[in-house]
Amino acid sequence: MELLSKVFGVKINPKLIQFVVQAQRANAHVPYAHTKDRSEVSGGGKKPWKQKGTGSARQGSIRSPLWRGGGVTFGPSKLHNTQQKINKKEKKLATAMALSDKLSSELLIVVDSWEGLNGKTKEMFTLLNKLTVKNSSVLIVSGKLDDKLQRASKNLKKSNNTTADSIGVTSLLKYKFLVIDKAGIEVLIKRLN
Repeated sequence: MELLSKVFGVKINPKLIQFVVQAQRANAHVPYAHTKDRSEVSGGGKKPWKQKGTGSARQGSIRSPLWRGGGVTFGPSKLHNTQQKINKKEKKLATAMALSDKLSSELLIVVDSWEGLNGKTKEMFTLLNKLTVKNSSVLIVSGKLDDKLQRASKNLKKSNNTTADSIGVTSLLKYKFLVIDKAGIEVLIKRLN
């Protein structure tokens, strides 16, 4: 099958791929860890004792980080923004670079179509063994959503199933082999050209 050089013959820039992957991971991160600082802890509106004359050190609030039950000074905060901006062109180019790398490394396998599958895992397992993908991680891609293909590949170890319009750089780098049908190639060319 002839492949478009604008999508499958792009010169690889590892720094751009690394930037896109790091940005996607940062954007997917959900900050759970959160500690309350002195402004968020309840109580402490009143000065505990007068400034002078008691013999004790001056204190402004019982919710100071120095006190038990007070705020945490430099703890993790969910208010910290880790989002990074990725341009659409950069994202498309990085995906094309990952596809070009798969092609140049001979890790891209194109299948005519996924029709004829009965949805059995054993059938998919024997098919992948025939394609010399044995004991390797594999990303199975189809042009459109196929229930039988999903059911057949769901229980396979070290494999994932997705459609060509939702494929990304991270998933391409995560799996060694890319097995895709001709309809999926056409979708990728239309999306990335």
